[in-house]
Amino acid sequence: MAADVVEVRDSVGNLLADGDSVTLIKDLKVKGAGQTLKRGTVIRSISLTGDPQEIDCRFDGIKGLVLRAEFVRKS
Repeated sequence: MAADVVEVRDSVGNLLADGDSVTLIKDLKVKGAGQTLKRGTVIRSISLTGDPQEIDCRFDGIKGLVLRAEFVRKS
């Protein structure tokens, strides 16, 4: 494994990669958007950020959404 490759794992230990779809495992309040993402919401086409605990993603009406990997499960 190269030193610059960061392994990002979901809440159950599955390895995540760019373009994966994930499902939320708990309700999450989104700061600044005045919105709550409900448990079971599917987020498609994630991007890895280089941080082993964060993933970047897009969701309807929310730009620049960053989620903690501990709150998602690979779909």
